[in-house]
Amino acid sequence: MAESNPTQPAGIDKEAIRAAARNLEDGPVTAGYKGDRTAVIKMLNEALATELVCVLRYKRHYYTVSGLQNGPIKAEFLEHAQQEQEHADALAERIVQLNGQPDFNPATLLDRSHAEYDASEDVQAMIRSNLIAERVAIESYRQMIEQIGDTDPTTRHLLIGIMAVEEEHADDMRDLLE
Repeated sequence: MAESNPTQPAGIDKEAIRAAARNLEDGPVTAGYKGDRTAVIKMLNEALATELVCVLRYKRHYYTVSGLQNGPIKAEFLEHAQQEQEHADALAERIVQLNGQPDFNPATLLDRSHAEYDASEDVQAMIRSNLIAERVAIESYRQMIEQIGDTDPTTRHLLIGIMAVEEEHADDMRDLLE
């Protein structure tokens, strides 16, 4: 007679998984989802607002920085704006996957954003503003990742990836400071 080994996994209940999967109302969110979907969607919408404000800030800086010597800085601003837009798109997609509604309302964008908009005209002030905003984003994502913990691995993975790019952005901005 074979003894039960407590270190071995019990196995997967295929029939229970198949039965639960027939509930098509929740799309990709299965019965095993452990996160607080309402709280995660709210968090993601705040991150979405932050990314959109960052896109606008970088775009403004890209279009308003002048001088031949600032060509590389201008290019960096544009690259960051494009990457922030990619983050916004990924966040909006995840919100929809969680059966939420991405909030693109411009009337409340600044209130929901963790970062601030900046209309500096001096290139060094622009760089400082962007570095501060990147540091805000990094800490915001760190806190979101901590709050989610292991309850939503997909969202956690998404946020970790975005945070890594934000760290690269902060490093880029720090390098541009005179």
